[in-house]
Amino acid sequence: MKSYIWAAALLPLISIGASRPALALNGEPYIHDPSTVIYDNGKYYAFGTGGGGLISDDGGWTWHSGAVRPGGGVAPDVIKIGDKIFMTYAVGGGGMSGGHASNVKTMWTKTLDPTSPDFKFNDDSVVAGSNGVEDADAIDPSFLYQGGHLWLSYGTYFGFIRVLELDPKTAKRLPGAKPVDVAIDMEATDLIYRDGWYYLLGTQGTCCDGANSTYNLRVGRSRKVTGPYVDNMGVELLKGGGKLVAAASGRFIGLGHFGRLILGDGVEKFSCHYEADLDRSGRSVLDIRPLLWKDGWPVGGDNFQQGTYEIQSERSGFALEVGVDFVRMDRGGGFGGGGGPRPANAAPGAPGAPGAPNAAARPGGPAGGPGAGGPGGGGGGFNRAPQGPVSPVPNQTLAQASANWPADNLDVRLGQYIVRPQQLWTITPVADKGGYPGSPYFKITIAGTDRTLAATADGEVIALPAFTGAPEQLWRIDQLIDGTYRIMPKVMPNSSEPVALTAVGASTPTLAKFDPKSEKSRWTFRKP
Repeated sequence: MKSYIWAAALLPLISIGASRPALALNGEPYIHDPSTVIYDNGKYYAFGTGGGGLISDDGGWTWHSGAVRPGGGVAPDVIKIGDKIFMTYAVGGGGMSGGHASNVKTMWTKTLDPTSPDFKFNDDSVVAGSNGVEDADAIDPSFLYQGGHLWLSYGTYFGFIRVLELDPKTAKRLPGAKPVDVAIDMEATDLIYRDGWYYLLGTQGTCCDGANSTYNLRVGRSRKVTGPYVDNMGVELLKGGGKLVAAASGRFIGLGHFGRLILGDGVEKFSCHYEADLDRSGRSVLDIRPLLWKDGWPVGGDNFQQGTYEIQSERSGFALEVGVDFVRMDRGGGFGGGGGPRPANAAPGAPGAPGAPNAAARPGGPAGGPGAGGPGGGGGGFNRAPQGPVSPVPNQTLAQASANWPADNLDVRLGQYIVRPQQLWTITPVADKGGYPGSPYFKITIAGTDRTLAATADGEVIALPAFTGAPEQLWRIDQLIDGTYRIMPKVMPNSSEPVALTAVGASTPTLAKFDPKSEKSRWTFRKP
């Protein structure tokens, strides 16, 4: 496929603020039980059940088959430590062929690129197993490397989830290491570490039933990697606990097989599969979504959705806008309006009558405008009963606001938000321009126009008259772990340094290196 797929594509976008379809990964992201997505030598890889897997060579947005791994089996995982990439997978078990006897195996390679002369998997050997009788099923393995230690979690609904320490130099079982039971009633587990806590994420619900699958992602945490893991309500995972992280949404059903991607500067994402993408014949597909953190717990975020927004600075609360002259609206009723009860003998146009100038009007306020007591000026002054019917005041239109806008480049600034056309930005995915993990690049234009936000060679932002698809007009929008957003141009002309949209003052946007500790480069998107 060359164009991106929209979930719920048959539902028209009727108006701003209506529910919008979710972006699915582009291409052919068909996979089941995916490994953590991993970056190697300019490409992203994911491996799945049955051997093989997916590759993205455009930054993590478009996926196609082509990844290679030997051994077959189910539910692999992958991790890079030093100059080695370790792979783990399971053979047997899972109730397949009626049994739960299984082995977890590991192997390593120097590269994941099957065309490289260094591509070769070595030391394929067993590190854990289950005999089909014990309360365990040694499948769905995953890695965690933390503090110089390599850990393996594995298991499924049939029995316990177990944690086992491996040698980080070889990914083989350490001498004397014994598996520790840490959870029940889940599978496809993954261990992660953050701020002194170990988190065990696992999939609960039913799998492998397409649109009827109830897979959902749960979590518990512990100060020790070997547990005990408890959820937000204090229920141990060994007793079936688990706080919800993410589940089905839109037309994506059965979320499972979590893998964490730390992209740096406060950006984390997670890979997963859906048992069924209802817009792709109910096939199992890969997805990559933002990973947020709230009160010390992981939360599944959502990839950015196209639409029209106010772009609000976290630094000042001001809105991004093009630098044009302010065009006043009809003020309507409100503070300063006249409009007391009309004398019974007042003629039209007389003081106190509809349409009459009001002595209390502000200087410069036209009759019937600011401060006037007639139609357009309201009759609903401060603490006074309105006269005549109450009716909506329409928003200022683009035609009203833009009549005197220059035809060439426009400056961009920050200002108090009052829902004006120069403050409303339509953000749209751009086809065939690549992307980044989980999303395509976007164009950002003034709503109803082709005036396009762009980076300049001197590190500023302007609004060009038209979108041409140039790299400096393409924008990456990443949700940060606190739920705010980072906005970055694909490139800044004549520079190889990554930069982000930054508020250097209350009213001045620019481009600068992103500082994850500052609110200067954090933004919020709000619906008009």
